[in-house]
Amino acid sequence: MNALRHVTFAAGIVLAPVDAGGAEPAGWQTLADERAVIRIADAIDRAVDAQDWKLARSYFAERVTADFSSLSGQPAANIASDDLIGAWAGNLKGSKTSLHLRTNHQVVLEADAATVRSNGYAWNRMEGNGDPLWEVWGTYEHHLTRSAAGWKVDGFTFRMTHERGNPWVKATPGQ
Repeated sequence: MNALRHVTFAAGIVLAPVDAGGAEPAGWQTLADERAVIRIADAIDRAVDAQDWKLARSYFAERVTADFSSLSGQPAANIASDDLIGAWAGNLKGSKTSLHLRTNHQVVLEADAATVRSNGYAWNRMEGNGDPLWEVWGTYEHHLTRSAAGWKVDGFTFRMTHERGNPWVKATPGQ
């Protein structure tokens, strides 16, 4: 069993992605932390698309610095996470659906803090006023802090690079 563990660890190190700077993960804890923070970033998308607001909220600290200024025109703000999730729930409900995808995760770990950067794509779909689709591309940055409750998101930025489709779908809450 011990030999299998060492082979598995060695395979994990060999197969682990090398970051742009060429640094390799330091060990099991680093690999586990990287996987945990990527899993959280991805899980937020799945919870939002499923409109499971309680689950989405569970990934956040009590407060979050949210920056969607490139999408909304509103400045970044430090807000209660309940308010962020409430805004999402008020927009994405009923007749309005979404699909969020992300890829090319880059993780930076510094003690009990982590930053996950990724490329993202999302669409919102809602019938009722012409083309039912609005799409957006951009980059995401999640900042997480480790606490007794595990990793929690306390910073969330989306930088839009492109959008297309019906702006009515973007601006109109679902019914």
